[in-house]
Amino acid sequence: MLNTLKSDLAIIRERDPAAKGLLEILLCYPGFQALTMHRISNRIWRLKIPLLPRVLSQLTRSLTGIEIHPGARIGKGVFIDHGMGVVIGETAEIGNRCLLYQGVTLGGTGKDEGKRHPTLDENVVIGAGAKVLGAITVGSNTRIGAGSVVVKDVEANSTVVGIPGRVVHQSGVKINPLAHSALPDAEANIIRNLMDRIDHLENQVISLQKNLTHIQEGKPKREDIPSGESQNLKDREILEFLGEADIN
Repeated sequence: MLNTLKSDLAIIRERDPAAKGLLEILLCYPGFQALTMHRISNRIWRLKIPLLPRVLSQLTRSLTGIEIHPGARIGKGVFIDHGMGVVIGETAEIGNRCLLYQGVTLGGTGKDEGKRHPTLDENVVIGAGAKVLGAITVGSNTRIGAGSVVVKDVEANSTVVGIPGRVVHQSGVKINPLAHSALPDAEANIIRNLMDRIDHLENQVISLQKNLTHIQEGKPKREDIPSGESQNLKDREILEFLGEADIN
């Protein structure tokens, strides 16, 4: 257990530039405090001593705002950053060097017996407010964006965003665990593609209208009629949503 605590301390100093010293981590990091208490309650849980581990778990929840069921299995070097509102269920499993931000839930989806909570492989990063639900597996080196809801298995080396969570990137490159904000904007990309398609269709309609006018006037059909301007991404609200408008 001592080696595990050393790993927990080391990962905080590695990943949090605000950590100035050992005493500060011990006194001011609720994530570390909650994990330390959990490791104690988990040992008692495995000894099948009734009630006491749950009491310790609830006491830790009251003090830190982090609720970890004593039955959850948590590896070495796990960092719960800030941590307020984090919930980790009974059959959840968290691999080494995972990083969880505030508001994360590793929860179940029903009242089934047995395994009903997620398994995180090594080096998984879960953004603030994300929910990972059910007896699913999230592969190693995966990032889950803030606010996402993941209910299906995720392969290793993936980036997941949205509700429900969708894999928007996958590669064999090891992720930077602190780059949780460098996630692709899937919704903006979809909107761009849709607006480009609308632009193309509008230009076709304009061209057809001009050719129809030419034919009605007895003029020959032309293939080189300029399409004119369509709405497309010139719409100010869409540009602002995509973060591309000059609103000064």
